[in-house]
Amino acid sequence: MPDPRLTLEKRIAAELYSYQGKMSIFADDLHGNTVAIGAEEPFETASVIKAYILAVLYQLAEEGSVSLDDVITYEASQYVDGSGMLRALGVGAQLKVRDTATMMIICSDNIATNMIIDYLGLERINQNIQKMGFAHTVLHNPLHFDRYDKLGTTTPRDYGTLLCRIAKKELVSPAASEAMLSILRQQHYNTMLTGDFPPYYLDCEETGDEEMIWVASKSGSMNACRNDGGIIHTPYGAYVLVLMNKDFNDIIEYNDHPAVRYGAKVSRMMLDQVLACEGKFYL
Repeated sequence: MPDPRLTLEKRIAAELYSYQGKMSIFADDLHGNTVAIGAEEPFETASVIKAYILAVLYQLAEEGSVSLDDVITYEASQYVDGSGMLRALGVGAQLKVRDTATMMIICSDNIATNMIIDYLGLERINQNIQKMGFAHTVLHNPLHFDRYDKLGTTTPRDYGTLLCRIAKKELVSPAASEAMLSILRQQHYNTMLTGDFPPYYLDCEETGDEEMIWVASKSGSMNACRNDGGIIHTPYGAYVLVLMNKDFNDIIEYNDHPAVRYGAKVSRMMLDQVLACEGKFYL
């Protein structure tokens, strides 16, 4: 008798057969079922590392060694091009740590990220990433693309485990997990996860009906990778999905990039499976 647990993995393999790149996947339905395809493979994090930095910030705030209400100043040395809003405010702008970290996530602000890295210290960030149990994850450098080729390294399993612990309210503390979940839920860039979802389920503001599906996530893109991972909440409960891509030919960033397009296909497949099985990957 064939193992029914192979069905989902085989469907994913068939969907990705003509994809000219490498996609690794980790998913957890939070009911004891996981899907792991290349989940131990190391990937450049791109902005996915910002979720780990957020976790370290809340860990240190919980311990009392830093404060989310401290005020920090945008310094010229922290300038970097790319995503975010702080470069429009100018050097000297002052923000609370809490607000800086929120900008680091919801609009993936690169300057805000450098401000938080300087506030916490790169070595202390890495020490705490390891202490939290993410053995295959490291922040190599601040965000200065003219100086450094690498930002961070992680695996789909490490990132999926971080998201699972937030979803279960087990990362740092229940209150900290809830606060991080709220920030991740506001993140702007989730096309790889939601691109093939029925818009009706996502946009209660337009329909006036109850929001049926929402996503708390953090994505990341650089020349070498296209990554996304999130907690996807459905009427049957939540599940976690991480998609990481590399070894593709097209380095230009756009919503119809093959990694994003194929990732959205896999994400829709996982959603359909969860809805059909009422909250699980398998009956």
